[in-house]
Amino acid sequence: MKRCGRHLGIAFAVLFVLAVIIFYAVIGENSYIAVQDNMDLFVAQFAMLKNTGTFFSHNVAAPFLKGVSRDVLPSELSLYSLLYAVLPSFAAYITGYVLKVVIAIISCRLLFLDMVKEKNEHTENLATLTGLLYGVLNLFPAFGIPFAAIPLIIYLLRKVYYTPSLIWYVLVFLYPFVSYFSYIGFFIIGYLFVAVIIFWIRDRKFPAGLFISLILLSLGSFVFEYRLFMMMLFSDTVTIRDTMVQTYLGAGDIMGQIADVFVNGMMHVEDVHKFLLLPICAVYFVVLNAGYIIKKNVKGIFTDIYNLCVLLLFLDCLVYGLYYSEFVNNLIKTLVPPLTGFQYNRTIFFNPFIWCGMLFIIVYRLSLKEKKVFPALAYALVFACGAVVLLSPTRYNDLYNTAFYTARQNIFGNVNDDLNYREFYSAELFDEIKKDIGYSEDQWGIAYGMHPAILEYNGIATLDGYLGFYPQSYKEQFRQVIAPALERKENSRIYFDEWGARCYLYSGTDDTIVMATKSMMGVTDTNIFIDGKALKDLGCSFLFSRINISNCSEAGLSLIGGYSGYNSPYTVYVYAVD
Repeated sequence: MKRCGRHLGIAFAVLFVLAVIIFYAVIGENSYIAVQDNMDLFVAQFAMLKNTGTFFSHNVAAPFLKGVSRDVLPSELSLYSLLYAVLPSFAAYITGYVLKVVIAIISCRLLFLDMVKEKNEHTENLATLTGLLYGVLNLFPAFGIPFAAIPLIIYLLRKVYYTPSLIWYVLVFLYPFVSYFSYIGFFIIGYLFVAVIIFWIRDRKFPAGLFISLILLSLGSFVFEYRLFMMMLFSDTVTIRDTMVQTYLGAGDIMGQIADVFVNGMMHVEDVHKFLLLPICAVYFVVLNAGYIIKKNVKGIFTDIYNLCVLLLFLDCLVYGLYYSEFVNNLIKTLVPPLTGFQYNRTIFFNPFIWCGMLFIIVYRLSLKEKKVFPALAYALVFACGAVVLLSPTRYNDLYNTAFYTARQNIFGNVNDDLNYREFYSAELFDEIKKDIGYSEDQWGIAYGMHPAILEYNGIATLDGYLGFYPQSYKEQFRQVIAPALERKENSRIYFDEWGARCYLYSGTDDTIVMATKSMMGVTDTNIFIDGKALKDLGCSFLFSRINISNCSEAGLSLIGGYSGYNSPYTVYVYAVD
């Protein structure tokens, strides 16, 4: 019976994964998937690479931003990228979510069970369920798998340190296949470098295994993300990264940023720990250390792994805050010039796992107590934290948003202004548009009142786009097109000039005209403010707009037609650039 009970956690996790697969299989492309930094970015770019057959190509241009290098997009030697190379885009997205959950469960289970010294019938279940909790955290979808694999590299490095063997070294080398250098890998290598020094001092013996792993992990990153490294090492092109304006804060505001990110996390790692997990961990922190003080065991405070996790949390938040210090940034520019503009505050991306690791420590220790109430409390805490995550309507909680909007649609009728996956891209409508206007792949288009990603997804080459790494020279060319709008809207000018990753057409009146909604209620001005000649000089043939432009002739545009239908909520007005 005990043996059977040990696998209840796995059984629950399998049932959850199967339920997710069935749920999305039934709802299909009518699912409500997060748009920001997701469907307006990576999903469309992967679809674009597949449409053009350039996933594995070299020395080719991608058909957006007037033909930037394919090398600026994610490597094909990545598990997440390969999903889009072999599967339809929506299926790849859902498969990515499922794999993220599965990898998190396996990684956490391996690590947690490897670290515990004493086990009982609850240990495996709690390790599995905590891994499931980590897997369902609604983090940045494009890098969900790299987030989920963080505990895996810790497990592999522990194996290298304690029981070195060839298989562990090989797996360390292959690890970048499930990671991502800019977001996760760079910091893992940095942490490993620090660990080599610490263990060398502590053990008075050089940790050769960890040092070899450091080399292998670096080599693996270079191999699996060779496009990124080739650009970093051998390209002298000035990009928008070199000219982005960094926001600097005073000491008081930096402290505020540190406190805020500790409690709330940030946009891409919105793990909602503040609602339940943080209070649980805070109460345990007080009880734990009060016990050490009462027992006069000061050493225990500094050696308890739970307190080490708390320290790591604070250090990651501290680095996040220091990113906004002008002194610290100037020091980095002076000492390590290649890191100029690098977002080293991404250390915060490790905190969701640390929070889950701290929860496992708590529930594991509760499960070891003899009274049955404590193991029951341990399970209750994990399930309660999971319920908070799944039922919080955060930006990337696709499961909740799909269930909520679908239920509301079925109960109350057509009341949703949000766009589901099918509606957002409206593939059938754009197929008809391309056919009607005689679009060919060598013609450049541009979007107005919609994300350029919609055009990219549907096989239309775009002069605009969303990318944090493209040539500064093109940004300056494109700025000539939107200069009339930027002159009228100071906040748009600052947004483009000081950042510029969203290389879009802007309104000269409204703060934003790009809305992932069925209605365009926020649009108050149907005039477009562009330099028509500059747009023509860029080689633009068509402008695709959700707004029926009032001053099209003055802007150098002529209306071809308005298109709707195919169950799309859009009416798309297509203009020829005269």
